[in-house]
Amino acid sequence: MQARSLPFSRGYAWLKEGFALWRKNPALLTFVTFGYLLFLVLLSLVPVLGQIVASVLMPVLSLGILNACRAVDRGERVGPDILLSGFRQHLRGVLVIGGVYVVTSMVVLLLTMLADGGTLFHAMTGVAPISPEEAQAPGFSIALGIGLFLSTPVMMAYWFAPVLAGWQGLPAAKALFFSFFASLRNWKPFLGFALSLGFFGAIVPGVIVGIVTLASPMLGSLLSIPLPLILLPVIFASFYVNIRDVFPDLEPGRNG
Repeated sequence: MQARSLPFSRGYAWLKEGFALWRKNPALLTFVTFGYLLFLVLLSLVPVLGQIVASVLMPVLSLGILNACRAVDRGERVGPDILLSGFRQHLRGVLVIGGVYVVTSMVVLLLTMLADGGTLFHAMTGVAPISPEEAQAPGFSIALGIGLFLSTPVMMAYWFAPVLAGWQGLPAAKALFFSFFASLRNWKPFLGFALSLGFFGAIVPGVIVGIVTLASPMLGSLLSIPLPLILLPVIFASFYVNIRDVFPDLEPGRNG
């Protein structure tokens, strides 16, 4: 298992090929994407521990989406129950990765309190919304910078870890380690992906909706409804393309 090092241009290709993958079976990929989001939202509504449980289960459920994407990519016929297939793929290791992600993300948020006294922490944990005055405070901007800087290596270690643990059965520590360095080796295509996603996922749809709204506010409102139904599944499909590109030899496995 060796992570490939890819050029900047592959970042745009991930989004493009993710759209092509979604077009092969839009019903299934849209269902598993919004089923994943609904599952996490419902868990988050449970008092006290809901958000923590949702965060720990996030990599398990994401495996279900990736399994659906792989099935569509290979022309296999699967049902909506594939969303829960991650619970059958080395569950313990994937749960450990979810737990590590929760703990490290919380540590990052706690460190931002040094800059803004807890404004960002309270907003991200749902304790209190951010007021306009707090959003304009210099400390809040510094807290955002600290959060972005410290969360980047966390995301690098997490990005490939669920599939490395769930599909390959790697221990959580090794999966996080290999994920970090695979992400580091591919910072160029990740940058290209982020720029492409910002342009085609935010700027272009925003301009289109804005132009249509000028001509017909009602039509503009109607147009804004289906866009997330397309954009979000395409983004998740592009995540699968990204994984397939960097680790072409990965194969899903199950607990023995």
